[in-house]
Amino acid sequence: MAVDSIPARLIEQATQRPYADAYAVRTASGWVKTTWTEYVDQVKEAARALMALGVDNGGTVCILGFNRPEWVITDLAAMMAGGVPAGIYTTCSPPEVAYIIQHSAAEVVLVENTMQWEKVKEERGNLPNLKHVVLMKGADTVDDSMVLSWEEFLAKSDGVTEDQLIERLDSIKADQLATLIYTSGTTGPPKAVMLSHQNLSWTAEAAAEIADFTDQDTCLSYLPLSHIAEQMFSIHGPVSHGITVYYAESLEKLPDNLKEIQPSIVFGVPRVWEKFHAGVSSKLEKATGLKAKLVSWARSVGERVTDLRNRGGEPTGFLAVQYKLANKLIYSKVKPLLGLKNARMCVSGAAPIAPEILQFFAGLDLTIHEVYGQSEDCGPTSFNIPGQTKFGSVGPAVPGVEVRIAEDGEVLVKGPNVFMGYYKDPAATSDTLIDGWLHSGDLGSFDDDGFLFITGRKKEIIITAGGKNIAPKNIEAALKNQDLIAEAVVIGDRRKFLTALLTLDEEAVAEFASANNLSKDNVIADAKLRAHIQSGVDAVNELFARVEHVRKFAVLPRNFSIEEGELTPTQKIKRRVINEKYSEEIEAMYAEA
Repeated sequence: MAVDSIPARLIEQATQRPYADAYAVRTASGWVKTTWTEYVDQVKEAARALMALGVDNGGTVCILGFNRPEWVITDLAAMMAGGVPAGIYTTCSPPEVAYIIQHSAAEVVLVENTMQWEKVKEERGNLPNLKHVVLMKGADTVDDSMVLSWEEFLAKSDGVTEDQLIERLDSIKADQLATLIYTSGTTGPPKAVMLSHQNLSWTAEAAAEIADFTDQDTCLSYLPLSHIAEQMFSIHGPVSHGITVYYAESLEKLPDNLKEIQPSIVFGVPRVWEKFHAGVSSKLEKATGLKAKLVSWARSVGERVTDLRNRGGEPTGFLAVQYKLANKLIYSKVKPLLGLKNARMCVSGAAPIAPEILQFFAGLDLTIHEVYGQSEDCGPTSFNIPGQTKFGSVGPAVPGVEVRIAEDGEVLVKGPNVFMGYYKDPAATSDTLIDGWLHSGDLGSFDDDGFLFITGRKKEIIITAGGKNIAPKNIEAALKNQDLIAEAVVIGDRRKFLTALLTLDEEAVAEFASANNLSKDNVIADAKLRAHIQSGVDAVNELFARVEHVRKFAVLPRNFSIEEGELTPTQKIKRRVINEKYSEEIEAMYAEA
């Protein structure tokens, strides 16, 4: 008898609702749907194929590609076969891809297309464990003995019986490793978060209770599936509760896909909601006369109703009448244009979102519930839930999860969602997981009503507006390897892209100026010098994923110093001091964009 796990729940869905829609993909003729029975058959076939390729209990399978059925089928198939899936971001560079494949000891890698295959091919000499590369459906043919098409891969399933597969499934234990989530640390290469089958199944159940998921719900899968939050919304939650998943064609087609589907559950990182905000506000600002007054009135009504609902109430009396009219005249017109006509649960997570953005949508009768957490606790630590929401907070602790604030202000977490540790990294595990408490690295406080507020970050991780965790030290170290650069401070927390503050090595600059016949007066503003620095920055960018590229830089007139309070006695950068002292230079880089 199989333990309660995501693969076991998948099989149960086919038993409970065999002909209901499990997922859908967009084709030239429209959305093509797949039933739960077909879905289970696809996962079983892929699981048997993985077993035939040699994936044993505990064996790792890497997945590199955009959100597609094949991504999720392989993820579930690996777990069903007792293996361990590990997603890789599509934007990762060849060395980053190779690191994860090698670190996880994966023998099989699924790639979306030939572009992603080329990354693996470039590094194959550094991947002695890798035996098979599988292409997703529809990819161009690759003439290489290591590479299998999707159809060739599935054909391998003939060598393994379903009884053998079920034996693997039945042998799964609750505390067994289920998946690896690779996430950046403060220094060095990314760490692999180990999540157990119990971690995943418990969290999927807890999230469903909070959001009241049902088998009538729909969602759109478009954020990176290598991120635990998107896995919860695209894999574990839907499999646990029968939600129909629609796969976006691409990020470029996201607005069109949303309008076609009008999903009931919408998860987005802050950058997504910011784009919606920018588009809608620019249109609303064009309204004049009576229309402008009507919009202003409707937004006022929306804010009052949302505030009431956030505290567990519902509009009555004259406010209820106003709300009904505002809905008829404004909300019902705006929501479908965004693809949010049926949205009953909008969620923002993976990075902090500005309260002003939340307030804006409240005025349009759209409540965005902010969730806080990290890969190490399967995504949610706290959640602003319907009836218990405060904009600016990250909500009360998830029921069943203990959250406390340490003496130094750090947020500590304990519960069934807390991870097993970091794969092959006992030192990092012992630093982060102490007596069962996850040390989040974030600073926070609770208000009198039990709402958690995040006040800062103890660890030096940049979380971009897109929700990507980036370790700045890795990029800074590479920048400082360039011949003219003395110090580098990467900026980008809550921003759309990364920038850098640079200081220059005086001797190296003097030599460069002499070699290029440059005037020593204000040499840092010389076009040749800046072009040389830009070429160095471009070279560094080649070493990292696109989201980790430094798009702009500012050259400061002097080096950092201990005397000015910018460096510690051991020459470590004081980021907060530098961010405050050079705030004008930082804002100028983003203003120019």
